Amino acid sequence: MSVSGRRRYLSHYMGETRRRFSRGFAAFRVTMMPALRRTPKSLVVAPTDLRAADPFIAEEIAEGRFPLAGRALDTHGYSPFSIELPSKEFASRLHSFSWLRHIRATKSDTHYATARQLTDEWIALHGKRITGLAWDADVTAQRIVAWLSHSTVVLKNADVNFYRRFLRSLAMQIRYLELTARNTPDGEIRLRIRIALAVATVSLPASAGRLKRASRDLDRELERQILGDGGHISRNPRTGLELLFDLLPLRQTYVNLGHDLPARLMPAIDRMYPALRFFRHQGGELALFNGATTTLAHELMSVLRYDETAGKPFRALPHMHYQRLAAGDTVIIVDTGVPISTSMSRTAHAGCLSFEMSSGKHRFVINSGAPRFAGETYRQLARATAAHSTVTVNDTSSSRISKSGMAGPVFSDGVTRIKLERQEIGDDGGDGLIVSHDGYAEPFGLIHERTLQINAAGSQIRGNDRLALEDGSDPPVSTETRAVARFHIHPQIEIREVDEHEVRLVAPDGETWALSTLDAAIRVEEDVFFADPSGIRASQQLELNFEPGESLEIQWVLSRIASAGSN
Repeated sequence: MSVSGRRRYLSHYMGETRRRFSRGFAAFRVTMMPALRRTPKSLVVAPTDLRAADPFIAEEIAEGRFPLAGRALDTHGYSPFSIELPSKEFASRLHSFSWLRHIRATKSDTHYATARQLTDEWIALHGKRITGLAWDADVTAQRIVAWLSHSTVVLKNADVNFYRRFLRSLAMQIRYLELTARNTPDGEIRLRIRIALAVATVSLPASAGRLKRASRDLDRELERQILGDGGHISRNPRTGLELLFDLLPLRQTYVNLGHDLPARLMPAIDRMYPALRFFRHQGGELALFNGATTTLAHELMSVLRYDETAGKPFRALPHMHYQRLAAGDTVIIVDTGVPISTSMSRTAHAGCLSFEMSSGKHRFVINSGAPRFAGETYRQLARATAAHSTVTVNDTSSSRISKSGMAGPVFSDGVTRIKLERQEIGDDGGDGLIVSHDGYAEPFGLIHERTLQINAAGSQIRGNDRLALEDGSDPPVSTETRAVARFHIHPQIEIREVDEHEVRLVAPDGETWALSTLDAAIRVEEDVFFADPSGIRASQQLELNFEPGESLEIQWVLSRIASAGSN
C-alpha cells in the first residue's frame, strides 16, 4: 500500500471507530431518556410512494408467506419478527416495511388489518430496545418513510391505544435518527436519513424551527452528495433513481402543505435527471457500474415521467467521471473515474476503464453488475475487475479491497491517476477517447491504456488495449505477465463462433454484431450475471488473452452485421 493510501485508510479506520461509539451512545440516550422524545399527537399528511406495488405480494403476506429479497418465508402462524429469517437482505426488507405499499394496492380492509397487526408486533418485539439489524440506520430511515407514507393503511380502523403506540414508536425512531445522522457512513445512507427526517417534519406536527433545521440539514447533504453533473458521489448510476423515489414525493408534500422548499431540493432534482438519462441504454435499462443492479423499465419510467428537463444525454459526466459515445442507435458508456474518498469506496467496483455497449433495444457488452439480494461473498465477487468488461493483469483487480472488519470492504490501494483524451475520428463525425489508469503500476509496473472509437453511423467500434510502462514505452518481454481483456455478454445474446478470431453476437430479434481480432484467439468462457432480475444466473463472456512473452497490446473490432435483405 502506498504512503498516501495508508494515510487515507487509517483516517477512514479511525472515523469508523468513532462513528460506532457515537451510534451506541445515541441508542443509550434514546432508550434510557424517554423525555428527550417528543411524541406527536396526530399525523398531518401521508406522502406518496412512487415505487411499484404488487397485490399478489399482499395476498401472500395476508396468508403468512413473505416473498422478500429473493426468498420466501412461511411463518406458519408465527410473527415474522419472532422467528429466524432466511438472510440479512430478507431481514432488512422485512424490518424496513417497504412491503406496505403492496398492501395499500389491494384497498382491502382485511389486508389493512394484517398490516396493522404486523406493525403492532414489530413495536412489541423490537420497538423498545434499539439493537440489531431492525435498528440499522438505513433500515430505520426506510421504515419511518414507509410508516408515514402508508399511515392511512396501518391506521385505518385502528383504536386509540394503537394510534398512540404507533406515534410513540415513530417519535423514538425519529429521535434516534436525529442523534445518529452525523455518525452514519457517508453517502446514500446518510442522505436517505436526512430525507426521512425531512419527511417526518412535514408529515407530523413540527415547529417552524424543526422544519427549518430539517430543511437545512437536507440541503447540506444534497449540496455535498449530488455532484455538479447530477451524479451521486457513490458513482453508482442506480443511486440517483433510488433517491428520486424519495425526493419527488417529498418535494410534492412541501408544495401541497405550502411550506418553503429546501433551497437545494429543486436544483438537485433538476440535475439528477440528465445524469439518469446519461446511463440509460437504448432499451431503457441503466448501465451496471459501481454497485448498480438491474433496473426494470417500469421503475425508471415511474420517475422519468416527472422529468421536465428531457433532452439528449450529455457526452460526459465530468464530476462523476463517465464518458458516453453514441452514434446512430449505438451507445457506449465508459467508467473513467475512481471513488472520491476511501469511505465512498465501500461499495465501489474495481471496474476502471470498463465499458458497456448497447444497440437498438439490446445490451450486448455489459458488466456483471451487483446482485440485488445475494450475500456478502457474491457482493465482493461482483466488485472484482474480472467481473467487468476491461483488462485484468495476473488475476488481480485494478483496485484492491480491504478485509478489515472495522474499516469495512473499502479500497485499500489501486487506481489513483487517470488520463483522458476525447477525440473526433475522421471527417464523418466519428467519436472516440483514449484513457489510461495506473492501477497496475505498483504491483506490476504497468499502465493500462484503452482506446475506443465509434464511427458516425454507429455500425463499427474499434478498440485497443495496451499495457505499457509508466513512461509510455513498451514493457520488456516477460513470461510472467498474464493479462486478459474480458467482454461480458448479456444473457439474452447468443454467441456463435465463426473461427478463433471472430465470434457473432446475435440478439433475440436477429440483430448481429461481430467481435474480431487478429492479435489473439477469442475464447468463449462461462460467466456469472449478478444483476439479473430473477437472481444470479449463468451467462457467457469472451476473453482475449495477451500472449506471455509477446507485445502486451490487442486491437479488436465490434461491427454490426447487416441482416439479409437490408439496404
